[in-house]
Amino acid sequence: MNDPTAETPAPARPRLPRLGVFGLMLGIVLATLDGQIISTALPTVVGDLGGMDHFSWVVTVYLLAMSATTPIWGKTGDLYGRKGAYMSSIGLFLAGSVLCGLAQNMVQLITFRALQGLGAGGLMVGALSVLGVLVAPQDRGRVQSVVGVMLPVAFVGGPLLGGFITDYMNWRWTFYVNVPVGIVALVAVARGVKLPTERVKGRIDCLGALLLTVAVMALTLMATWAGNSYSWLSQPIIGLGLVAVVSLAWFVRVERRAQEPVMPPGLFRSREFSVAQILSFLAGAVMVSTINYLPQYMQFVQGASSTVSGMLILPMMLGMLTAQLTAGRLTDRGGLDRVMPISGSAVMVVGALVLLLLGTGTPVALASALTVVMGLGVGILMQSTLLTTLNNATHKDMGAASGTVTLTRTIGGSLGVAVLGAVQSGRMHETLVGRLGSGTEERLTAGGEFTPAVLKNMPPAVRDAAEAAVTSGLRGVVIGATFLSAVAFVTTWFIRAAPRAGSPLADGAAGGEGGGSDATYTDHSRTEGEDRPATPSLRAAEQKQPGAGAHGTFPREPSQYSSVPDAGAPDPG
Repeated sequence: MNDPTAETPAPARPRLPRLGVFGLMLGIVLATLDGQIISTALPTVVGDLGGMDHFSWVVTVYLLAMSATTPIWGKTGDLYGRKGAYMSSIGLFLAGSVLCGLAQNMVQLITFRALQGLGAGGLMVGALSVLGVLVAPQDRGRVQSVVGVMLPVAFVGGPLLGGFITDYMNWRWTFYVNVPVGIVALVAVARGVKLPTERVKGRIDCLGALLLTVAVMALTLMATWAGNSYSWLSQPIIGLGLVAVVSLAWFVRVERRAQEPVMPPGLFRSREFSVAQILSFLAGAVMVSTINYLPQYMQFVQGASSTVSGMLILPMMLGMLTAQLTAGRLTDRGGLDRVMPISGSAVMVVGALVLLLLGTGTPVALASALTVVMGLGVGILMQSTLLTTLNNATHKDMGAASGTVTLTRTIGGSLGVAVLGAVQSGRMHETLVGRLGSGTEERLTAGGEFTPAVLKNMPPAVRDAAEAAVTSGLRGVVIGATFLSAVAFVTTWFIRAAPRAGSPLADGAAGGEGGGSDATYTDHSRTEGEDRPATPSLRAAEQKQPGAGAHGTFPREPSQYSSVPDAGAPDPG
């Protein structure tokens, strides 16, 4: 009856803290919905407050503040408490939202949008880092898949909600609507998230944070202004590029010597982590570019209104949603660490090639349906990239890892829109000049009057030329997206598969040695913290190992627990 050779029972599955997860999800809703809601209301806001010449800064200053503070929020949470940092970011975001709603002129609105952006920088990264240590590895894919669903929902639901609020209430409520959602999130996180006290000595690397902020701001401004306010070869754009390069080079040197770096260089020693950041950048570029330029094709060529054009790319969003949910659950089963990103990038390549079929004579239903393949590919790749990042980060660096993957995706999206937007504009200009002549092209596009509403009253020859130009511009974007997707596909082959259960490599990795990730998870539902390997394959290995401890974990030297928090005390944050 007491067979010593019998396998040690698998540890009980820890209970998922549903209230805490719900609060974290609400924070992500705030982060993803806000920008989409405000974009719909901005024309009305400008009409009320005036200041058309400052119109673009309402968006730009928010993006600058959010992007620059994202990695800083992540590192702050690692050092001083993730729960406290996350709740502070929500409070700052809500304060900015209320002040934006109270703004009496455009200068005030821009100032308060900067404050709102400072808080927004910690919403996504804060939620991801808390989830990374709060949720057990066997539940991580399932929970992160729900996080991934927020993005397509925001892109579809945000403009619709913003339009409804602007038409039937008042544009100020596009900011006030954040307040009740944020308060519920604060209460849910305060009551439902219980994290251990972190024994961390050190302070944030101020010089590194400053250099990273300068680099991110330079890249964001370059992506915003290039091809719009200034030409790509103008002095301001070249200057911003040089500032970004110098700041990043100096930042890398500082981080290698800092005691508590904003982006720990040790994270990038993992091949999987480094590859995941490249893939996050490429996926962000492809996703944001296609989402930005597909509605223009739907409006100019298919004759859809602004609202309907957003609905016509709903298949792409549904594809992303389905892929995010499915990829997360499949990854939880183990053995697909390498298969998922390779499959996602391959589907993304096919999706981009399929979009090349769009033309001036493509039926509306078919044009809408063709977007689903791209959505599936982007969804699979983004979900697997996020999980690879979290599974290859140590517990103490979870915030920095979350901030890094969020930042690379954001910068990828900004630069992707800028570069592919320049391609789109160039092809449109070339087609219009070839069909109508340079004089007619200048009159048609001057002063921002090239809109679907104006085009309807133009002669048939002008309408045909405009449709051909928009289609040519979209094909330029899609060709660029195809190239980026192909680069992503090649890159995914550098990801190594997790060792199989029972293999010597798996045993070594599970025991804290070997070449795998050293990311660990502390089960906070138990009275004593116990470390578990992050990847599903390693979890299986430790459960089958005859030498496992009482809870199915390997005995380790005390020095290996240096990054594991004290599970007996609550998080001071």
